[in-house]
Amino acid sequence: MGRVWIPVVALAGLTAACASVEPAVAPAPISASAPAPTPGYDWFFSEDQGAARLAYGVEASDDLKLGLDCEAGSGKVDLVALGKTGSSEIHLESGGDTERFQAEGEPSQLHDGDLLTATADLDTPVLQRFRRLGWIAQWVDGERAAYVPQPGSETNVERFFAFCD
Repeated sequence: MGRVWIPVVALAGLTAACASVEPAVAPAPISASAPAPTPGYDWFFSEDQGAARLAYGVEASDDLKLGLDCEAGSGKVDLVALGKTGSSEIHLESGGDTERFQAEGEPSQLHDGDLLTATADLDTPVLQRFRRLGWIAQWVDGERAAYVPQPGSETNVERFFAFCD
C-alpha cells in the first residue's frame, strides 16, 4: 500500500513545484493552449538543395509574417520577420516561453515597418516549445500575433525541425 502512494506524493510535489515557479512572460498573461488558426494563413514547408524554409503567411503571395530558414543538419535557424520601423529585435513566444533575438533591420519594400533578420540556435527553448506545440507568436510594439497551423498542416513544423537537426 505504501508503494502506491510514493508516485502520487511525488507527482503532487512536482505539480506544486511547477505551480510555484513563474516563467518569464510577455507583457500579458498567456495560456499554453493553442490559439485558433487565422483564416487564409498557414505554415508552409519547402526544401531545396540542402536548405529548408518554414514560412507563415498566405500561400503563393508576398504576405509573410514569419520565416525560418536553415541548412540541413545545421542546428541553426535564420529568422525573418516584420517589425516596427527602427526595431532591433524579434520577440517570439510559444506556450509561455519567450525569447528576444537581436536582429538587423532594413525597410520593407512590401509592408510598413522593417524586415528583421536574426540567427538562433535550433535548441533555443522558445523554438523547441514551438516544435512541440506547433504554434508560435510574435510580439511587435506590445501586440501579440499568433501563428497557428491550419488543421492538417501541423506536420510542416516537425518536418522543418527534423530537417535542420
